[in-house]
Amino acid sequence: MNTRVEPPKTVFYAPLAKPAPGTVGKTGTWRHDKPVINEEKCVKCLLCWLYCPEDTILRREDDMVYVDYEYCKGCGVCAEVCPVNAIDMVSEG
Repeated sequence: MNTRVEPPKTVFYAPLAKPAPGTVGKTGTWRHDKPVINEEKCVKCLLCWLYCPEDTILRREDDMVYVDYEYCKGCGVCAEVCPVNAIDMVSEG
């Protein structure tokens, strides 16, 4: 029995997406805790910038990072991935 599978005649491409701040408006007011970066402890590894799900960790030309608090939701991912504990989650309440 010869069962040959024909390739599809049409190829569908899935769009790739990158999170962008402001997609649903300014969201910084949702936070209970905010990330505060200690620049003296930071080793500029950029893991916080890479892993931020909301793209609110921003890079300067010298690779130092800072937070766009208007859009940061305070999820804490940046603090969790920081290998030198240079990011503290500080209560805003």
